[in-house]
Amino acid sequence: MSKYKEFQALTDAEDYFDFFELEYDERTVYVKRFHILKKYGEMIEKGKENVMTDESKLLDFYKFALISVYKNFENGYTPSAADVWSMYDNPSACGSCSTSTECNDVEEVTNGTHSCTSQPSISFN
Repeated sequence: MSKYKEFQALTDAEDYFDFFELEYDERTVYVKRFHILKKYGEMIEKGKENVMTDESKLLDFYKFALISVYKNFENGYTPSAADVWSMYDNPSACGSCSTSTECNDVEEVTNGTHSCTSQPSISFN
């Protein structure tokens, strides 16, 4: 499996840090996990606009993006209330998948809890 395919299979914040062999404070990642992944996903989307055909350079960009986002949060950045509440104003189509706006593959997982089956976890493909 290529390194890029391995990256695409990652799901948890800690997995991204481990993949790039980066040190991180577990408490910071635990407390600010959602915001770190959200900002990381936004940076990756911006990177996709500059389509890179070299997987090595693309992974270098992804690593830099993760370091950049993490350092912001590690140094005390906290999202504004507007940033936090906007996610509730614009929920994803399935209600549980934070990366999709057109998810149609929703099924009940347990006791009325629904989950997106096309994106079972956060992914930045």
